[in-house]
Amino acid sequence: MKTIADLLLLGDPRLYETCAPVLEADLPQVAGWVADLHAVMEDIRATYHFGRGIAAPQLGIMKRLVYLNVDRPMVLLNPALVELSDATFTLWDDCMSFPNLLVQVQRHEGLTVRYRDEQWQEQTWRIDDKNLAELLQHECDHLDGILCTMRALDAQSFKWRPTPKAD
Repeated sequence: MKTIADLLLLGDPRLYETCAPVLEADLPQVAGWVADLHAVMEDIRATYHFGRGIAAPQLGIMKRLVYLNVDRPMVLLNPALVELSDATFTLWDDCMSFPNLLVQVQRHEGLTVRYRDEQWQEQTWRIDDKNLAELLQHECDHLDGILCTMRALDAQSFKWRPTPKAD
């Protein structure tokens, strides 16, 4: 089982690579990958008190897989963002691969994502909640080797977030 120590950190060249699609032949491995993603997300939540989604390449799994856990666990295989809203908003984005750094970026307020689920069924999900929409944009960027640091509004769009004190 992977832990927070396995998380790729800012500067690791694998974070800048484009991921390969998940193939139907990969399905037997998906449950193990998801278990690792879940475990690392829980470690991040316990240590840094944030974390709603994680992309497979953040653990060196160079496949187009996103794991979300907002209201419930959800796995998106080969997600593709379509129908991005014209309306955008600005926010301070965070990332598990650099947990103490916040980056000001602009994201679309809504979108539609097409993906396959763990049973290899095609799914379409319309997201009009801007918090979920930005989360999906962030995670799907990881699949294309794009970090939010690369989407910063300008050179002043970075700020430090101290590590929370232990409870």
